[in-house]
Amino acid sequence: MRDIVPNLRDVGGMSTVDGHAVLPGRVLRSAMPAATGRAPDGIVWPPALVIDLRSAGESEPVHPLARSGARIVNLPLLSALRPGTAPAESLHSLYLLVLDHASMFLVELVREVGQARGAALIHCAAGKDRTGVSIALLLRLVDVPREQVHADYRATADAEQDITARLRKLPGRQHRSTLPASFFDVSVEALDGVLDVWDDHEGGVHGWFRSAGGSDEIIDQLRRTLLT
Repeated sequence: MRDIVPNLRDVGGMSTVDGHAVLPGRVLRSAMPAATGRAPDGIVWPPALVIDLRSAGESEPVHPLARSGARIVNLPLLSALRPGTAPAESLHSLYLLVLDHASMFLVELVREVGQARGAALIHCAAGKDRTGVSIALLLRLVDVPREQVHADYRATADAEQDITARLRKLPGRQHRSTLPASFFDVSVEALDGVLDVWDDHEGGVHGWFRSAGGSDEIIDQLRRTLLT
């Protein structure tokens, strides 16, 4: 039987502060999909682009969606942590480490989504942390308000059982079993740490993106792709 991909949802429909809306069928987020996975009715599947945020130790030799015709791009956010970096002690510190060490991958993610010629699926293992930060950046760059970013992030809590069942089958499960229980929480406070960094930066999230190596051209292309 083909199972529905855990934590899969379309972020389309959210409104922006200037009266636009995120188009459905442009950005999907999920936990790690299986080759036999399917999407609920109304969600574009398979996606045209898959952005896999996992590191090598979590990944299969061939991505499960590689035979679907999707273009697969690997942007391993946690592999970018510099040697000697102290392990994160909380989700809050983990998310900030991603900003500090993997900003170049986040810039590339925005570029890829903006250029995608169809639905773009962004996933990690659970579809919560690395995916959560990435989706938050996309939404804030097109001026989706913070409270809607919160609501999308919190929706992962509804898929907790399905995510846990999926993670038990994936590479890297031995490492995940050593993590503190708090790492599996859906923590809006942790995400707020990221949102605060962006909002407090000179020029806001757009200024942070430019300082990370992005450009106004990439942001403009993202807006053309994602918004009505």
